[in-house]
Amino acid sequence: MSFPQRRSRRLRRTPALRRLAGETSLTVDDLVAPLFVKEGIDAPEPVASMPGVVQHTQESLRKEARAIADLRIPAVILFGVPAFKDGTGSQADARDGVVQVALRSLREEVGDDLVLIADDCLDEYTDHGHCGIVDPVSHEVDNDATIERYAEIAVTQADAGADIVAPSGMMDGQVGAIRAALDAAGHTTTAILAYSAKYASALYGPFRDAAECAPSFGDRRAYQMDAANSREALDETALDIAEGADMVMVKPALAYLDVIAAVRDAFDVPVAGYHVSGEYAMVKAAAERGWLDGDAVGLEHLLAIKRAGADFVLTYLARAVAERLHA
Repeated sequence: MSFPQRRSRRLRRTPALRRLAGETSLTVDDLVAPLFVKEGIDAPEPVASMPGVVQHTQESLRKEARAIADLRIPAVILFGVPAFKDGTGSQADARDGVVQVALRSLREEVGDDLVLIADDCLDEYTDHGHCGIVDPVSHEVDNDATIERYAEIAVTQADAGADIVAPSGMMDGQVGAIRAALDAAGHTTTAILAYSAKYASALYGPFRDAAECAPSFGDRRAYQMDAANSREALDETALDIAEGADMVMVKPALAYLDVIAAVRDAFDVPVAGYHVSGEYAMVKAAAERGWLDGDAVGLEHLLAIKRAGADFVLTYLARAVAERLHA
């Protein structure tokens, strides 16, 4: 007994046909490269849990940004590792802070060829590793004191040349406080990318190695989202947009594709997915053991995030994928 070929099978016969009939595409325009810059080092330091990722010096960061711009990747997001940490994260908004120096250096190097995004949080800068100011009595993060710090940080980042600030602490009212501060300082064109649905995920371990920001006590479950909840993500996103967010993010991405899809369906703003350090590290580790084709799996991951509805993806694979797409 013979069966007629389905139309879809006829359109899968050759690579050109598959490209022609493809529903989702991944290009360099969809990529944002996360980069780490550290004070007090003379050469880039590899991150053991993230093969291929380093903590940059200011000089190596500048070279990496130029290479990324030459690949036509549109944006980078910067995370700083300061030499000095304290309870208030005082270096996070210092004019000569590690990210502020990097922003001015990169603006000089790449001009407007790259969108410069600055992560706005305190965990990399506090000696306790939490994302905000910790109350000395309750040992809980003080939401209102923290968003004041976020606002101060955002202004100094915009002063240094950030096109976009990205508050990642999941504090109530953080977007509104940052928007008001930016506008008052004359930075009305500086955009906000809100980490609107940032989950308390077990997939952040390698990032905490890279940013040297693991909490010294407790965890972040009181302010990051519960992995069991998806409807809550829509509420959080709606609040951020109402407060002035220009773009919103779901983090992690691959393990929360349903959330990306729901946010995409509900809101008409650009949606980002963060392919996080643990998702990256799992691919790298399995590839090193020869268990899978790391390049192919990485592309499949990013395509899945796009297919779910993300407009762009923050990924440690950005440079390698761009080089492959250009090949």
